[in-house]
Amino acid sequence: MINGKSILKELTPYQQGMQTEEVKEKYNLDKIIKLASNENPYGYSAKVKTIFTEMENEFNIYPDGYTTELRTAIAHKLNVSKEQIIFGGGSDEIIQMISRAFLYPGVNTVIATPTFPQYKHNAMVEGASYKEIPTIDGYHDLDGMLAAIDENTNVVWLCTPNNPTGAHIPKADLYEFMNKCPKHVLVVLDEAYYEYMDPELDHHAIANLSEYPNLILLRTFSKAYGLAGLRIGYGVANENLIAKLEVVRGPFNTATLAQKAALIALDDDQFIDETVQKNQTIKQDLQQFLTNLGWPYYDSQTNFLLISTPINGEDAFQFLLENGFIVRPVNVPGNPNLIRVTIGTDKDMNLFKRALQDLQLHTSKEIQ
Repeated sequence: MINGKSILKELTPYQQGMQTEEVKEKYNLDKIIKLASNENPYGYSAKVKTIFTEMENEFNIYPDGYTTELRTAIAHKLNVSKEQIIFGGGSDEIIQMISRAFLYPGVNTVIATPTFPQYKHNAMVEGASYKEIPTIDGYHDLDGMLAAIDENTNVVWLCTPNNPTGAHIPKADLYEFMNKCPKHVLVVLDEAYYEYMDPELDHHAIANLSEYPNLILLRTFSKAYGLAGLRIGYGVANENLIAKLEVVRGPFNTATLAQKAALIALDDDQFIDETVQKNQTIKQDLQQFLTNLGWPYYDSQTNFLLISTPINGEDAFQFLLENGFIVRPVNVPGNPNLIRVTIGTDKDMNLFKRALQDLQLHTSKEIQ
């Protein structure tokens, strides 16, 4: 038998949501609406489509390992140096790089709960211990996280807006946290849903990176940009920190097609503006519907809502699944009756609201 790390016996692979064809076949359904993975229901910029024919003869050549064109464009857009940027196969890979570089047996990491599970997963793979600090109404308990930091803490993960709760970290609170956080602790600000956030809530952290050499921001093209299938994201930090991460980055880790698509998508601000506006309008409509239904939901600066249902989240998930909707059940300590729902198109969400009414009726009958 091949001997691996002992922790591998305790961990399980990341479990993606059920795929549409799988659900269709299992429940004999003609139509499936996937609201589980926070993808952009409007696809991606139409301008991106041109590259699929223009690049047909380039796939036998290794990609640009330095991601030069996209690096230059992002550096210009964010007003940072090219050496302050690192690329990965989605921001997931950069999370893995950070864990590989800075987490190991004998050190610990501080994480909110609930939050993106890969922070904890990668820490465990690297043999580091972790401290989970419960969120308060979906918001990070920054005072609690500060109190958990000790001399052996190497990394703190701040997901803002947070997945799965949707809550952002207020700007003043973030900088108070950074000013109190020990300088030996790397703070990871995961902004996967940055584009969806109200611009007035922007932390403008990139403009302050020189003041905080222990801060790195993560962003992705998988959400608002609609390029989840191409897997590309990036991190921004001071040059010394990026240089350390480059050591653990694999060569040619982002594909040529992904680099080109992200370069074009980055320049189409109109598509992002339209996506965000549609998301906001439809989300507000769903929030009003839930209020009328009497179902609570968490504050959200994202393209999803964390909704409290009258029954266990797993049961609500199953009911909706059998009726053609894929959502995510979420178990928050003290509240197991939660589902995370991606904001889809207006048409899809109208159908979804009918399904929620059916679930309400189904629940009422069960109680009776």
